[in-house]
Amino acid sequence: MRDDITLYGARESGHSYKVRSLLEMAQLPYAFHEVDLKLARDARAQPFRSLSPYGEVPLLVHNGRQYAQSNAVLLHLAAHSGVLEGETPALQEGVRQWLFWEANRIGFSLPNLRYALRRGGADAAVIAMLRTRFHDDISRMDIELADGRDFILGASPTIADVSMSAYLFWADQAQVAVPMHVAAWLKRISNLPGWRHPYHFYA
Repeated sequence: MRDDITLYGARESGHSYKVRSLLEMAQLPYAFHEVDLKLARDARAQPFRSLSPYGEVPLLVHNGRQYAQSNAVLLHLAAHSGVLEGETPALQEGVRQWLFWEANRIGFSLPNLRYALRRGGADAAVIAMLRTRFHDDISRMDIELADGRDFILGASPTIADVSMSAYLFWADQAQVAVPMHVAAWLKRISNLPGWRHPYHFYA
């Protein structure tokens, strides 16, 4: 039986972009519905409003079941498809570790810095804090990738790479640069089959 997959997401959401990227890389057919994030959560269109447990994107509906929180959705899709899951239990444990790291580090510092700068009016101290956090996060990643590995867990990509890279393709909008080893890693990710730049989904 063919899977019935619907993704509710938004153009400017890196968390939505993570999930859409994996769907493309795994070659899983899906329907996409844009959610207007400018609307208050209780004003967003149905059926998204009723289906989403937190009123946030991304929301994946897979064969009638809802999945929320981008990294949890990646884990579900990777396990379902066998794509970018990690070939061994040890690699899968590493994937989970990096997904939790991403949610607390890059997944916090970069999107919040990008949002604050694009919206304008943010307190200078907040901007400075987010820049410092981002610098610490990206420096940690650069150290990890400096040993010559192709991807964050070795020679093969996993959903950890998909998750950790997503917002970095918008680094220019946060007025930050990425260091050499991270830049080379992003280039390798962009060469993976099925990869698309976040805005190319809307071209």
